Amino acid sequence: MARLLLDRHPQLGFIWTAYGAALLRQGQDALPALQHAVQLSPDDADTHYYLATALNDRGDRTAAGVHYRRALALRPAHLPAIVGFANALLESGRFAEAAAAYRQALAIEPASAELHNNLGNALRDGGELHAALASYGRALEIKPNFAAAHSNLGNAHRRLGQGSLAVASCRRALEIEPHFAEACNNLGNALRDLGRPQEAAASYRRALEIQPDFAVAYSNFGNVMRDLGRLQDALESYRQALQLRPQLAQAHNNLGNVFLDLMRLDEAAASYRQALVLKADYVHAHTGLAMALRLQGHAEAAEASCRRALQIAPNTAEAVAFLGEILADCGRFAEAQALFERAIGIDPDLPAAWAGLVRYRRLRDEDPGWLAAAQRLADAALPVRHEINLRYAMGKYFDDLQHYEEAFQNYRLANELTKTYGARHDRTRLTRQIDRIIKTCDRKWLNLARIRCAGSEHPIFIVGMPRSGTTLAEQILASHPAVFGAGELPFWNDAAAAFEAGTARDAHTHDSGAAGSDLLTGFAQAYRRQLLQLPAGARRVVDKMPTNFMNVGLIHAALPAARIIHMRRNPADTCLSIYFQNFSISHAYANDLEDLAHYYREYLRVMAHWRETLPEGTMLDVDYEELVGSPQELSRKMLEFLDLPWDARCLEFHETRRTVTTPSKWQVRQRINSASSGRWRHYESHIGALRELLVPGARS
Repeated sequence: MARLLLDRHPQLGFIWTAYGAALLRQGQDALPALQHAVQLSPDDADTHYYLATALNDRGDRTAAGVHYRRALALRPAHLPAIVGFANALLESGRFAEAAAAYRQALAIEPASAELHNNLGNALRDGGELHAALASYGRALEIKPNFAAAHSNLGNAHRRLGQGSLAVASCRRALEIEPHFAEACNNLGNALRDLGRPQEAAASYRRALEIQPDFAVAYSNFGNVMRDLGRLQDALESYRQALQLRPQLAQAHNNLGNVFLDLMRLDEAAASYRQALVLKADYVHAHTGLAMALRLQGHAEAAEASCRRALQIAPNTAEAVAFLGEILADCGRFAEAQALFERAIGIDPDLPAAWAGLVRYRRLRDEDPGWLAAAQRLADAALPVRHEINLRYAMGKYFDDLQHYEEAFQNYRLANELTKTYGARHDRTRLTRQIDRIIKTCDRKWLNLARIRCAGSEHPIFIVGMPRSGTTLAEQILASHPAVFGAGELPFWNDAAAAFEAGTARDAHTHDSGAAGSDLLTGFAQAYRRQLLQLPAGARRVVDKMPTNFMNVGLIHAALPAARIIHMRRNPADTCLSIYFQNFSISHAYANDLEDLAHYYREYLRVMAHWRETLPEGTMLDVDYEELVGSPQELSRKMLEFLDLPWDARCLEFHETRRTVTTPSKWQVRQRINSASSGRWRHYESHIGALRELLVPGARS
């Protein structure tokens, strides 16, 4: 009808308004008609209201706001315009303004349950949780069976930490409306907060059965899968959420979290950055990015990202605690301790902060308050990753106090929990890998593959098993003014994978293939470029990636003048120290003593091969026990091997200011001592498969 009238009276604005309103109700594109209507009737409040609604539906909330305001200027009591404007403000995150607009609407229609519910949403999202409870309560007084208000009330209870009340409200919503997907999702969130992950997962699944395109529910389901240690399931759920809603910032952030758990650091950082593109003030994404940057070795950028999170929300306990970790990397342990305590003051149930309190000091007296808090949290059905962190901390607590049985029980539980992540050490695969290295990288191959690289004498490589003293050796050398400690650079692990893939096409490449030589040349050039990006002025750079013991032949072929220091330590001490550290899933062999024994034997095998294969003067073996027993003698020996003059500052390594992110960050800031030597004897009844490593000749 409106279309027929327009054909007859194209200059009548109210007809264009009616036509646009009809299109709007039918879900069709009403914008051109309503824009024309405003031109013809610039002083009609209804026309501005409908145009604002069309613009808001398009996502153009700035332009919508202009026309809502114009409608209200023309007719201040225009209730639909007030409500529409309030909804647009709420969707834009302008919660205080939205609440004010809803109150204006309620002054006109005080008995509207819907308006009280919407006011509650604005108050809740603006942080006024108790006021939100009152608004939801008023909505339910007016309309007791208002399912959305019950569900929203549950959300407010959840944010106040009232988990049982949150569950009850969501269940009431579902009694009224069993197919209410949003209430199922909210119930899942409440159950997850209460430490009931299996029930939460079932609730998210129900939400997705009702509404298969519910992206937020997929993201939340991913969170509970991550809590349960099912990282691949979490990964798939986040990807499904993003397939449905590519602009969902929380799903990008959550995807970053699981990439971080998997130590896929580049992907984690990219996910966090994408979340921040979509939501620049996303505190958890800033904190997550800081965690990824720290592990990538970008210390300054990590601290900047963490401090940005705290600028946005100063009382974010997770960011406060992580800033403590960053300061601990720099040796600022007193400041770190204060930050952990501050984080606990904000959130008494934050496992990371409680773990940090004991990580960077040696306990000499019992602290029953700490133990009671840690035990309470560990018994509270925490997400797996949090209980793992606490159990390692509890192990250290008891170890420091020489309660070795209790210490081992907690370390064992931490390792068993880590196994639930699904990462398993493949013994057959590792043995075949070492076989392949020994067969391929023999003396003949090295002689043929070795190339000349100008400046290749620059790098120093420290290799060995993790926890064998590699960080201590780096700290000593980095205290020399001619040496820069670069930490653990992943370059050669990536290069080894690329070399194997690039030469696999020719089984004889290791003899004379040009492809292998080209790759080695490229690696040498790329590695030198990476080193040039490090602080200038040092004659030598230390690359302390322990697992480069696998890549010694490749490194020597590409950089024949590079020097390699191999750190050795008592096998049982080495393996137990690994078992007592939270390596998450980055070292799959670390969580089982038999796997550790197997890994250690393969390490011995490949190191024996390098010792027989490399030219004399290329590699220096340094025993950890000799280094801590005679630090000056062994430090001089290392410097002589590197053609560097003696410098007494190497003996004051604990005073050297630099960033250290390995688990040894606290130990290398202490004066040298032999307290860790022979530590395995305290756990002799538990070492099991490690015992065979103690026989004579079992040390590389």
